[in-house]
Amino acid sequence: MKPIRLTEFSHGGGCGCKIAPAVLADILARSPIGAMPPELLVGNASSDDAAVYRLNDQQAIVATTDFFTPIVDDPTDFGRIAATNAISDVYAMGATPIMALAIVGMPLDKLAPEVIGQILEGGASVCRAAGIPIAGGHSIDVLEPIYGLVALGVVHPDKILRNDAARVGDVLILGKPLGVGILSAALKKGRLSDAGYAQMIAHTTRLNTPGPALAGIDGVHAVTDVTGFGLAGHLLEVCRGSGVAAQLRFGDIPVIDEAAAFAREGVATGASTRNWAAYGSDVVLAEALEDWQRVLLTDPQTSGGLLVACAPESADAVLACFAADGFAEAAVIGEIGAGAARVCVA
Repeated sequence: MKPIRLTEFSHGGGCGCKIAPAVLADILARSPIGAMPPELLVGNASSDDAAVYRLNDQQAIVATTDFFTPIVDDPTDFGRIAATNAISDVYAMGATPIMALAIVGMPLDKLAPEVIGQILEGGASVCRAAGIPIAGGHSIDVLEPIYGLVALGVVHPDKILRNDAARVGDVLILGKPLGVGILSAALKKGRLSDAGYAQMIAHTTRLNTPGPALAGIDGVHAVTDVTGFGLAGHLLEVCRGSGVAAQLRFGDIPVIDEAAAFAREGVATGASTRNWAAYGSDVVLAEALEDWQRVLLTDPQTSGGLLVACAPESADAVLACFAADGFAEAAVIGEIGAGAARVCVA
C-alpha cells in the first residue's frame, strides 16, 4: 500500500493554517466581547497568548487552546509538534502547565486507527515531558486531520508575562531561530533534506520551558511566542498593545540555515504573503533588505520561540535563562523605542 502522507490531507499545515490577521480582525470586530469580570486579568483586549483568571491573591489560572492540520507526514512528529505548540502559550504567560485536554478531528475513512493512535501518543509524550497529564478531550470525524490541546497552567497574579507591557528602552530577545514555515513548504515540495527535517523537528518540539523562570527576572516586561503571524506580526501586536515602536536588526535575528537558503530560492508559504498584506504600513523594511529577508520576517512559525522585551540591564540574565534550558541560539535582535506602533527593520 502507498504510505500515507498526512500533509496531503491539509491545504495548509501547522500555524500556517491560521486565519489571516486582517480577516481575523474583521471577524472579531463583528463579535461583541461583552462584560468582563474583574477576575479576568487577561482576555481578548490585548491579543495575548492565553486568558488568565485570578483565583485568589496567590493563584491565577492560565487557559489556552491551539490546534492545526498536519505540518509533517510522520504521525508521531505531528502530535509532538502540535502539543508543544499548544503548551507554549502557557509558558509565554510565565505560567507552569498543570494539565491538558486533547482536541482530535480525524478523517476516519482515510486514516487507520493505529495512525491516529500514533498522533495521540506523540502529543502525550510531550505532555509527559512537560510533567502534565492529558486529562480528557473531545474527538470528531472531519475531512482534514486536526490535533491540538487545551492547555492549562497556574501563575502568581503578580508574575504574569503579558504581551502589552513593553517599555521604551527595552531590548528584544528571540529564543528560537526563524524559518520553520519555509522548511514546511520545502517538505511539501519534496525538497527538504534529512538534516533540514531533523532541524525542523528539533525546533518545533522544544518546549519553551524558560517562560516561568523569565517571570522571576526583574526587568522582564513583555513576552509573547512567535507563531502563525510571523516575527513581524507578533512584534507588531506587542507594539500596538504597549503603545511603542520597535527596531529590528535583521543581521542579528537567528535563522535556520537551510530555511534561509530556500527563502533565497523563492520558497515560501501562502500564509507569509497574507501576513505581509495584513501588516500594512505598520511594518517598514529598509531599502537594502531583499525579498527573501521579508519572507523570513513574515514566515509563520509553528511552535516558535519566545520573544522577550526587557530592560537592557536584564538582557544577560534573560540570555542565561535561555541557555540554561538549551536555547543556545537565543539572541538580542533589536530595541523598543518611542513613537507610533510600528516595526522597522534595518
